[in-house]
This record gives sequence, structure tokens and C-alpha cells, in this order.
Amino acid sequence: MAELMVRDGTWTFDGDAVRIVPGRERGVHKLRQDLGEFTVPLAALAGIALEPGRKGGRLRLRLREGADPLLQVTGGGLPDEANPYRLTVDAGRVEVAEYFVDTVRQALMLEQIPDGPADRYLLPGPSVPLSAAGVDGVATFDGERVHLEWRWNTSETKRDWGPRNFTLGALEAVEWRAAAGLESGYLRFRPRGATERLKPEHDPNSIELWGFKKESGTTALLAAAVAARLPHPSAGTGKALPTAAPAAPLTSAAPLAPAAPRAPAAAPAEDHDALLRRLRELGELHRDGILTEEEFTATKAAVLRRFHTGG
Repeated sequence: MAELMVRDGTWTFDGDAVRIVPGRERGVHKLRQDLGEFTVPLAALAGIALEPGRKGGRLRLRLREGADPLLQVTGGGLPDEANPYRLTVDAGRVEVAEYFVDTVRQALMLEQIPDGPADRYLLPGPSVPLSAAGVDGVATFDGERVHLEWRWNTSETKRDWGPRNFTLGALEAVEWRAAAGLESGYLRFRPRGATERLKPEHDPNSIELWGFKKESGTTALLAAAVAARLPHPSAGTGKALPTAAPAAPLTSAAPLAPAAPRAPAAAPAEDHDALLRRLRELGELHRDGILTEEEFTATKAAVLRRFHTGG
């Protein structure tokens, strides 16, 4: 178990997943607070890094492409302060953050988690129901249906269409873009078969967004909640995942099993020596009190499994 508690929030890693709890202090972005507590399974992670800063640093999780509907639908458009996978680390907690990074990296290595794209969402997306306001309208989503209601300042084109309703089955995709310069952003619901792309202020399937105010970040959460319930972007593309990717999340509690019984393959000599060194290192960490009995037992079991599966 590794835990890092700072003003920005608390991250806990139990060997199988990272539990993220946002801080409630002033200055923590509202999007992160609205998203609330959530869990990132180890199988969704591509990496973790501690970025040094003048007064501490920033801890950042890197997720596999396509694993998280929020990152998928926002396409890197979230500002750093709204990114739930970024944690500001105080100077006095840097050593704890370094230990946290080492622990997660060790688990990724032991479980051989691939860092390539995921073929399905490994996180469930934000909880519903959700309501989000843009410049000219309000969107609500109850988990099955999207409803758009226009404000007084909407364009005549949208007003002529009246309120809009979409079932999930009628939607091909949901799109979210932050405003850039003088170009408006949008929360767009794309019906199946629709080909015409109007500007957000005239599109009856879009809510217009200006800037990225704290209160408007909920539009990104609503987009992610809808995306999580639509077919994954890789569905039907025929694109194969990297061969290293397991068909199901691989965790220490559920190692990947062969399709039929067979004699375990012996680990190559160089892997065998590396695993022996790893066991000795774990023993030293346990003896020095760095690893608890529970952490030592779990990690040792994962290493021993690699002896029997050939690494």
C-alpha cells in the first residue's frame, strides 16, 4: 500500500488500482471536485512520472489511449489544473511521491501491463445524472437520454428546432472541444448518419462553449458520461491491439491463464537471475521496514508467479 496525501488531494495505490480523491480546498478545480473519487485500475495505466518543480513537483499518471472516456472525449483539451491525473506535490512530500512512483512502476513491470491502446474503456466514466450549462443552452443526461434546452440568447436557428432529445441508440458520437482564441468551443451530439457540420452557434445538436470557466467544466464530464455508454472508438475498426495486450485486465489476483493445461515454461537464464535479484531486493526492503508484511507477501507472490510463467 502506498498513499500520498497533499492539499491537492489523496492518491492511494493498493497494488491493483490507484484510488484518486480530489482535495476540497480552495484552488482545486471544480471539474475535479465534481468528478469526485474514482479508481484507476492498473490495467489502464501506461506510466507514472514525478515532474520536478521549484517548490516540490507534480505527480502525473499517463493512461493508455482509449482507456478513459474523459481523456478520449476531451482529446487533451483539459487545462492542467482541471486534469484529474495530475497532483501538485508539496516540497515536504517529494520523497513520499517518489516512493509512490516506484511502487506503481514496480507493479506495472511485475504484471507486464502493456502501454499500447486499449480496445475498450477501462474506467466507467462520470456518474449520472448530470447537468451542464454552456453559453446558449443546458444539457442533461440521465444515463439513457440526452436533453438539450436552449437559453434566451441562443440563435434563431436553434430556437426554431426547439428542445432536443437523443437516446443513446440514436447517437453515433459525442464531441467536446474547448474554445481556442476567437473560435468557440462546443459540446456536440452527433446523430447517426448526420454529415452536415454547422458552427456551434447554429448547430441544433451543439451547445456553444466560451473559454474554460470552472463552472463550465461539467460539460466535459457530461460528454465523458455519454461517451462511456457508446461503442468504443476502436469498435468495428478491425485494428489489432499490440500482441502484448491481454484480452482482459491482468491483475495480481487474476493472472492470465493458458487456454489449455501445459507444462510451465522455464524462464530464460537472464530473466531467472533478474527475478532472483528482485526477490533479494524485496527481502531487504522488508527487513529494513520499507515494505510492510502485506506488501512484501503480495509482491513476492507476483515475482514467484513469473518463475512459473516464464516471465
